This record gives sequence, structure tokens and C-alpha cells, in this order.
Amino acid sequence: MDLGIKGKKALVCASSKGLGLGCAEALAAAGVDLVMNARGVEALEASAARLRDTYGVNITTVAADVATQEGQAAVIAEAQGVDILVNNAGGPPPGMWSDWDRDDFIAALDANMLAPIALIKALIPAMMERGWGRVVNITSQSVRAPIGVLGLSNAARTGLTGYVAGTSRQVAGSGVTINNLLPGIHATDRADALDGAVVSARNISLDTARAERAATIPAGRYGTRDEFGAACAFLCSQHAGFIVGQSILLDGGATNLTM
Repeated sequence: MDLGIKGKKALVCASSKGLGLGCAEALAAAGVDLVMNARGVEALEASAARLRDTYGVNITTVAADVATQEGQAAVIAEAQGVDILVNNAGGPPPGMWSDWDRDDFIAALDANMLAPIALIKALIPAMMERGWGRVVNITSQSVRAPIGVLGLSNAARTGLTGYVAGTSRQVAGSGVTINNLLPGIHATDRADALDGAVVSARNISLDTARAERAATIPAGRYGTRDEFGAACAFLCSQHAGFIVGQSILLDGGATNLTM
């Protein structure tokens, strides 16, 4: 399918690896020029170079932490005029309700709620003026069904979801859509970290931890960054203009809901 977005420009946050890289690659394959962001320079430059060589698109890199005001300012300065914004940031550490204090919650909100909102506010006015734009926020399955050990993520990402629910309907008439993609377990560094915590807590092998987690997913496996990226690229396409304010699960059926 021709996504109809060749020649457009996208900012993809946290795109040196994992789900962000999957999104960046799918957009590059569709002919979209990129602003790629991540904290680590080496991985960011390596991923950008590979995508340039493979797809022949223009790519600018910004090594910065979008959870900080300084990082946001650097990314926003480079991303002026983008047609597509993909918000993404690593999730907060797991733990129990008794482990977290105010500073922990503020850090989670900065990374997973307030940073996406800041980028939305900075970049969608120009999209609205041009009459076309796409925003996709990578959140988590936990906004539909909370995960006990991910209370920080549950709280921050659900807050972003509430913001998007109202804002998306205010800007849709200008040709700008905002939607959320809710990943379950995918084969990324985040999954490795969560599985590693299980290994430490239960003194089992990593293979056993992964097999046990995969068995809880009806699809019987972890997702891949490529299939996640393809879903993101569709939401960014010309064909998705009537999808507004939705939170779409990509979790292999793991979240047991009727609707």
C-alpha cells in the first residue's frame, strides 16, 4: 500500500533502537525524511546512517533527553515544519507502590506525559496552519489494564491519554490527527530489562522468564519492532485521517478486554 506520505518530514523521538527505531524505519521506507532523536550519540548516529543508506531519505539527528527542557528545546528547534510527530520515551523503572516518592513521580511525568505534551504544543500549530498533520504517541498497554509493578508508567501514560482524548478532538478539524499506540511486550531492550528483573527476583534463567511471559500472550510470542513500526506508519499515512483520539493495543491479545 502506498501510504501517500513520501516527501513529508517526521520527528521520531527515542528512535535509535527499539520501537522508536521501528517507527523511524517504517516511515523512511515510505519516503519520509526524518529528525531522529535519542540520548545516546553512538547508537543514534549508527541507526541514522543505516536508514539513510537503505532508504535514501534525509535524516537529521538530535542527541538530547526529551524529558528535560533543554532537550525539548533542542529537538523542537530542529523539528520546525515537521508533518509527523512520533512521541516516545523509555518507561520508568518497575517497583512497588511503597517504593516511590514525589521525585519518582515527577520524573515519570516529565518523561512520559509532559514531554509529549510539550512537543505537541510546539509542533502542531504549524501542522494546523498547513491543514495536515499526524501525531502518534507510543504509550503502553498499561493504560488499558494496569500492571502492578509499573505504577509510575501506569500513572504518567494514563495522564497523557486523557490529554490526548480532549486535544485530538479540538485539532481534528484542521486536518491533524493525534492517536496512541499501546505496545505490549515486544523484543526490545525494555523487555530485556523487565525479564532481567524477573530473573533476579526468582533466580530463574532468562530463557525461562521469556518463555513464561510469552505463554501469557495469546499470540504466543513477543512482538517485533517491524510490525509495530508498520502500524505507526499507517496511522501517519494519508489513509488514517478519520482515526482520531484512539488508543490502539498492539499486544498480541494479552490485554483481556471485550472492547
